[in-house]
Amino acid sequence: MRRFCVKGDGGEVMAMVTASALGPTPPTQYTGCHSHGEELFCYGPDTEETLFAPEAAAAAIQTSAASAEPDEGSSTEGQNCHFHAGVDGNIFTVLKQFGTGVIISTAFVHLYTHANLMFANECLGGLQYEATTSAIVVAGAFLTFLLQYSSFRLYDARSRTVASSQSDMGHPESMNGDVSDKSSQTNVQVKEHVPRMDDPLSVLILEAGIIFHSAIIGVTLVVAGDSFYRILVVVIIFHQMFEGLALGVRISNLNTIPTWKKLLMASAFALITPLGMAIGLGALNSFNGNDRSTIIAIATLDAFSAGILVWTGFVQMWSHDWMYGELRDAGAVQTGLGMFALVAGLVAMSVLGKWA
Repeated sequence: MRRFCVKGDGGEVMAMVTASALGPTPPTQYTGCHSHGEELFCYGPDTEETLFAPEAAAAAIQTSAASAEPDEGSSTEGQNCHFHAGVDGNIFTVLKQFGTGVIISTAFVHLYTHANLMFANECLGGLQYEATTSAIVVAGAFLTFLLQYSSFRLYDARSRTVASSQSDMGHPESMNGDVSDKSSQTNVQVKEHVPRMDDPLSVLILEAGIIFHSAIIGVTLVVAGDSFYRILVVVIIFHQMFEGLALGVRISNLNTIPTWKKLLMASAFALITPLGMAIGLGALNSFNGNDRSTIIAIATLDAFSAGILVWTGFVQMWSHDWMYGELRDAGAVQTGLGMFALVAGLVAMSVLGKWA
């Protein structure tokens, strides 16, 4: 059974987990992992202590922080375990990195550039603040960072509480032991938590940035003039296909949420452009693309969406995958394929920027 576990430092390890160790339906996430000698124990969703197979324990201990030696009762970061649905690791890497290139190129070539052009429209009469687009992009990136930072602080606080209570339940003898040692171990565990793109909040934020401008694309497609309609349709098909691929790969990698929630997230993206088209049809007779309020609204949404995708693309996707994730120590073939796919995504979406 090919089973992958992501440690708190973001590294991914493959473990051969026995059916007897995990039962007929293996959990997708473990918390409060700790070792007794060379055996690794983790708490499953039912809060019962689960013993990992020897292969999994060895892999987890080997990839832990070099400065930490697992001793009796020591604590390690929880495991987020998942399957890759039979997809070869190299293919999965290519899809992920192509999607990363698409997202970053969308942020700059499509959204930022379009917002700049909108704010430069003569119908606005000129803006007193020339850096309006850049300021909104920065605001979008900062608010995205603030939301994620706050959520991870709350997550860490909750994890500290849960880990402490589980440690007390699993090792009652620690009540008479050194409390400061247990507190120190808990703090190390929490600080080792690294945000990943298999976190539901990260993917939801990515989807929000895509959905905002997908709605505008739907409206634009309906109100566009006849001379541009055919070209625009073809470009938007590829545009949405590439973005759907980028988002779909990240949604498929979410293993802490049920399938129906994944389908709901995918459906939201699939329906938002037709919804935008419906809005465009309803406002077709009254829509004025040169109206000052319309220009400002569309430009602001584009710039804000660009800020969301800039943060998500650079920090959560590009930086994490290459500096902290599976590509940090990947082999030459996987690294080369990932780099090629990343550049291909950047180029493909940049070329589409000529028409949309």
